[in-house]
Amino acid sequence: MNKKDVLELKKRYKKESCTIRRMAGCYVDANHNKVLKLNENFLNLKEDEFFKFMEIAKKTLTGTIGNNILELDFPTEEEQPGGKQQFLYGLRASALDNEDLLDRLYDLIIDGYNYVGNYLILVFHDVYDIPDKTSDNLKTGESDEVYEYLLVSVCPVALSKPGLGYKPEENKIGARIRDWVVGVPDLGFLFPAFDDRSADIHKVDYFVRDAKDSHAEFIEDVLGCGPKRTAFEQRKVFTAIVKRAYGTDEEQSKEALIGIQESLNNRIEEKEATGGVGISVTLDATTIDEVLDENGIEGEPARIIKEVVLEEFADELPEAANLIDNKELEKNAKEREKKELVKEVASLKTEIKRMEAENISGDDVKTYDVVVRVKPEKALKIRSQVIGDQKCLVIPMDDNENVNVNGVNTKI
Repeated sequence: MNKKDVLELKKRYKKESCTIRRMAGCYVDANHNKVLKLNENFLNLKEDEFFKFMEIAKKTLTGTIGNNILELDFPTEEEQPGGKQQFLYGLRASALDNEDLLDRLYDLIIDGYNYVGNYLILVFHDVYDIPDKTSDNLKTGESDEVYEYLLVSVCPVALSKPGLGYKPEENKIGARIRDWVVGVPDLGFLFPAFDDRSADIHKVDYFVRDAKDSHAEFIEDVLGCGPKRTAFEQRKVFTAIVKRAYGTDEEQSKEALIGIQESLNNRIEEKEATGGVGISVTLDATTIDEVLDENGIEGEPARIIKEVVLEEFADELPEAANLIDNKELEKNAKEREKKELVKEVASLKTEIKRMEAENISGDDVKTYDVVVRVKPEKALKIRSQVIGDQKCLVIPMDDNENVNVNGVNTKI
């Protein structure tokens, strides 16, 4: 599934273009009891309810591919009779008219969803006539495939916050009645997967709101798929591996981690610059060797990083982009720029002190093309900058400051 696929489905979740036929659901309390079940003709819902449920459907397809939306493959055994894929296939074919199959889904989620509190399970059934498109991406109005699918959303239900409100029957301000409110989906899935504008019954598109926790137990117990980390989880594991390689030396591990991420980021930028947009850079054994060598990481740290990375990600090597913390790289770049500026200022101050110590006269300074004398606090702000291919010395000035150039006073 790619971003275009997601947007194509979400654009249809409007009153005028919606084709969702039925919606079923089950309200579960904190003790895992089925408190309420529903099964409705979706298009017959009251307008305010229709839009609220439609918003939940949209939210279940919201987020970043690879971080909030993961494409999972069904193992071969799950596609056999009695397997999870076969079960979902049958539930889809029933168009939500089989209560026994719905109950089995609810039971699977209740047993496999590790959540403390009340929640609502919603199941949407939709049939989408996928319009054919020309080579220039324009719709022809004809349909050459029908995409029938299930969209499942699991939404926490919590009490509204206590507060004051107006009570018209008593004409007074008093304590507001607290209601059980359905929140945004915590997780969900789309079956079959919508891949390149077509159904793939061998995969399921899995959604998780918080990328910090992919809910591996849900993936395995409810969907029958192997666990898959989000990009956030992959970066967290990779960071832990680098830190482990350096033991208690936090400074070395931080420097190594930043260096590796910069190397990976350079590879991504190089690929994009040569027309490889959309083609990922994978952290395979060769790439690991290259980035370790580029950053001078050798010996035991290099051995640990390579071996543990290949072991931890044996099932699926991570994309380089998933391991990069862009905020940290940006922060490091600013710190590096600041250090370079401090070095330049220190060099200028040293030169000024040397000249003062040697009592260099006006005739002596003629050997320099430029001689600058400024107050110590102003020296800290001096920097070099290339302007129009010309290297310049930049001295920031306030509105009320005066300048003396070659003995001539002037105001900037």
